[in-house]
Amino acid sequence: MIEPSDLSHCREAIRTGSLSFHAASKLLPQSVRDPALALYAFCRLADDEVDEGDHKARAVLRLQDRLDRAYAGRPLNAPEDRAFTAIIETFEMPRVLPDALLEGLAWDAQERQYRTLSDVRAYSARVAAAVGAMMCVLMRVRDADVLSRACDLGVAMQLTNIARDIGEDARMGRIYLPLDWLDEVGLREDELLSATTADPRLRTLTRRLLAEARRLYLRSEAGIKGLPSGARPGIFAARHIYAAIGGAIAKGGYDSVSQRARTTKARKLTLIGLSAARAGGTLMMPRSPILYARPLDEVRFLVDAAARNAPRRGSTMDRTGAVLSVLADLKRREQGASAQG
Repeated sequence: MIEPSDLSHCREAIRTGSLSFHAASKLLPQSVRDPALALYAFCRLADDEVDEGDHKARAVLRLQDRLDRAYAGRPLNAPEDRAFTAIIETFEMPRVLPDALLEGLAWDAQERQYRTLSDVRAYSARVAAAVGAMMCVLMRVRDADVLSRACDLGVAMQLTNIARDIGEDARMGRIYLPLDWLDEVGLREDELLSATTADPRLRTLTRRLLAEARRLYLRSEAGIKGLPSGARPGIFAARHIYAAIGGAIAKGGYDSVSQRARTTKARKLTLIGLSAARAGGTLMMPRSPILYARPLDEVRFLVDAAARNAPRRGSTMDRTGAVLSVLADLKRREQGASAQG
């Protein structure tokens, strides 16, 4: 499926660029781990190009071209692109899922801010839950309820990332906390952007965001029993390792401005052991009724795209139109910047 040399490149990219996923992936069976590493390498490349480059709009438009090439079976001559094309062909990856990731990265390039928690969840659906849905596809799990819980896990992980990176994002002029939350505690945007430590108002918001993440981590667990038994330890590990970042933030007094929460290697190893034990216990556990909870409204389009048993509430053309609209705006911005230059 994936050329060994391309897979080796993807494995190294994840080993150095995504320590938490690399640790969790060790518990996945090879049939899932190899395509998962390739998937994460492509997603990581996409995120880094937009996040770290000086021309974010241009980077997103390049990524659109790379996706177009991959889905046409003519990938860019790069390891991540060739590996991702192999994934598309082998697993029949719905285009809506990587397009959702592209849309989220386009929102970053537009420097969007988010007024409500629902808006933040919509962003998280694109940059994280879409990856969770793609992971289900790699496991050949296309059940709507299991996909819904996988999307819960993706959103929870992204909310944890946002809580951890509040200070780092602020120093780059970015705010991902819901703006109406800032209004509620009387925290102005300029105060957050210039903060050198977290005052009580910001600590309250960080705690609140992590509480929402915790709720979704707990909901996500109901779906793990619906995954192949060999994949369960790795997904439990991802859930626990990312949630532990939230625990580290809490231990630091919910200050994500003057410090950045981390989990130690020893802590990761402990969580991996816990995850293996919990995954074994799922063999005898009855299915939780939480499995059948409605998906978050913000992730429903992902579930509909990936599930074999989901009702079609909107057409693929609707989603394609939404993505193309964002990309057209970026293209206009890029053209305007070039004309001024």
